[in-house]
Amino acid sequence: MIGTGRRQASRKLAFLLLALGGCSAVLRTAAAQSQTDIDWPAYNGHVTGDHYSSLSQINRGNVARLKVAWQFDTGEKGGIQTNPLIVGHVLYAYTPSQKVVALDAATGRLIWKFDSGITGTQPDRGVAYWTDGKQGILFAGVMNYLYALDAATGKPLPGFGENGHIDLRKGLRGDYTQQSIALTAPGMIYKDLIIVGGRNPETHPAPPGDIRAFDIHTGALRWSFHTIPHPGEFGYDTWPRDAWKNAGAVNNWSGMALDEKRGIVYVPTGSAVFDFYGGDRVGNDLFADTLLALDASTGKRLWHFQGVHHDIWDRDFPSPPALVTVTRKGKRVDAIAQTTKQGYLYLFDRDTGAPLFPIEERAYPPSHVPGEVTSPTQPMPLAPAPYARQRLTEDMLTTRTPEAHAWALQQFKTFRSGGQFLPFAVDQQTVVFPGFDGGGEWGGPAVDPATGVLYVNANEMVWTGGLTEKKQGQSPGATIYQSQCAVCHGADRAGSPPAFPSLVGVEQHLTDQQITDVLHQGKGRMPSFPSLNSGQLDALLHYLKVGDAEANKAVAGSGNRNDKQELASAASSGSSHPAADYQFTGYRKFLAPEGYPAFTPPWGTLNAIDLNTGQYLWKIPLGEYPALAAQGMKNTGSENYGGPIVTAGGLVFIGATVYDRRFRAFDSHTGKLLWETELPFAGLATPSTYSIDGKQYVVIAASGGRDPKSPTGGMYIAFALP
Repeated sequence: MIGTGRRQASRKLAFLLLALGGCSAVLRTAAAQSQTDIDWPAYNGHVTGDHYSSLSQINRGNVARLKVAWQFDTGEKGGIQTNPLIVGHVLYAYTPSQKVVALDAATGRLIWKFDSGITGTQPDRGVAYWTDGKQGILFAGVMNYLYALDAATGKPLPGFGENGHIDLRKGLRGDYTQQSIALTAPGMIYKDLIIVGGRNPETHPAPPGDIRAFDIHTGALRWSFHTIPHPGEFGYDTWPRDAWKNAGAVNNWSGMALDEKRGIVYVPTGSAVFDFYGGDRVGNDLFADTLLALDASTGKRLWHFQGVHHDIWDRDFPSPPALVTVTRKGKRVDAIAQTTKQGYLYLFDRDTGAPLFPIEERAYPPSHVPGEVTSPTQPMPLAPAPYARQRLTEDMLTTRTPEAHAWALQQFKTFRSGGQFLPFAVDQQTVVFPGFDGGGEWGGPAVDPATGVLYVNANEMVWTGGLTEKKQGQSPGATIYQSQCAVCHGADRAGSPPAFPSLVGVEQHLTDQQITDVLHQGKGRMPSFPSLNSGQLDALLHYLKVGDAEANKAVAGSGNRNDKQELASAASSGSSHPAADYQFTGYRKFLAPEGYPAFTPPWGTLNAIDLNTGQYLWKIPLGEYPALAAQGMKNTGSENYGGPIVTAGGLVFIGATVYDRRFRAFDSHTGKLLWETELPFAGLATPSTYSIDGKQYVVIAASGGRDPKSPTGGMYIAFALP
């Protein structure tokens, strides 16, 4: 693994010089020499996941003088969520269509570009790098495939898998051509292994989310951990007897952290399908929503913590954990911190999994939906306090205008709002706050190893969701839609713009081929649906264009018996699961008619938490809506995606804000804003920082993609002192 030695060496030298008490001139000179070349060699900076850099050339005193050092335009449009790697003067990153580029990290000049021939449509948040000191190998996920590239040339290494790649769908369960697996986060390198999870579909059918380790030279499978346990494996009794044959997901889409010295890889997982009804998976469903500690050499489970029992709220662990050493009861403890969508922060002993702050199992109300059996308790950390609000109450409704308040009050009176872990009801909306996108999200936290302070950005958005009973006598296309599409676009096809667009009238905007391409390949946060056959696709297309009543007439009026049978067979998609008895009404944000949140700010925050004590050092709103700011409603906070980084220069850098396109630097001690700039497109990614020939750079991907009213692009922009 490259980079570890470089970063640790600079830390040790700085600590040694401080201990010796040398004169300030010697300290400055030595520090400058040690920081001549400092890489960002792994996703989020290091395999520990701490988002930290020992660089301090850019600091509190001079950050206001930052200027653009270089820009690289991919020439593509779309959402880049990539945290670039920088190794040996070269920056490695993705374009929006999942081409891999290598840039001169000092100038932004293109060195090489790898095009797999596949047009990627899924988010890719980074690549992984391995070296033995002679050869460098870059591992890049492109849709269903993992490529091994020569880091010097960008050419696939023919000895890895089949001509330089492996198909991640193979070796899981059933016909792999009917499945979909994509690496939203890069694999983790440990010795001669690359350990991967993957993004799985969130509806039936979905493959299991096995954690797998492949040989970095050959691509051969070296070990596999079943996140849905097989007979005889620990956790098997927390599922129905045959769940290992047909249950899906429980996957690691968010990324991992690694303790190289201990040889432990820490793997957070997501929920099981179906996300919002678990009648076919009664039990606690280990290892869903679980932080796993696995032996990185063998895949053996060492310990685990399940954050949500029998999840029916889509409460995946959303980001990689971060390793940190803290002081507890006068002793130094190697710990691991895990953020959550709920706004909880968990801290565990890295060796044993013992919580460093108390966790209480609290009772929550049962579900009254037939067939659903919720867990009677859920774990609640008693400290630190949640970094996002936990319950929507009437006094929190917007007062932005009298009209907006009246609308919000009318809607609120129809909701069920009971805080965390309130089961969904049939035909009534239940408040989820923080929403389905957190609380914490995939950007994850930054941790300063010198102080033990953790920095995490949070969404404070209210969402609602509910269930409705599956209708009888639907057209085949409507049945397909309700089982595969309604979870995001709603039972009524109205969606929840801008995150989930309406599909009413979609035929006026997209051709049949364009719709089919999206279903085959996915797009953005939407996965692909390779399990749909041609008859099912035809039925779904027809339903999207004409609606259920007309689609049923078409089936009834068809004179071709084979056509009728093929369309009718589409109705079987997903119907073998009890979950088909109820369908999710769709993700809905609680937004006023003008599109602004229907509740009081802050709508997004940045938080500093001392992990030694569990106390907050500061909390500030992050982001704003430019139109509201122009009216005097400033500093409201906004939705944010992508995480912070923290440096020895006393700075926290973060983009992430959806609407104002700002890239900011805050004082890590106080939260004071020290610098900001407007990007051409929103920087919805975690930045990186590095040093070349003694010059420090900070780089971020800028592409937009979350706000349909704002432009999108595909750029990397680096900043440095003039």
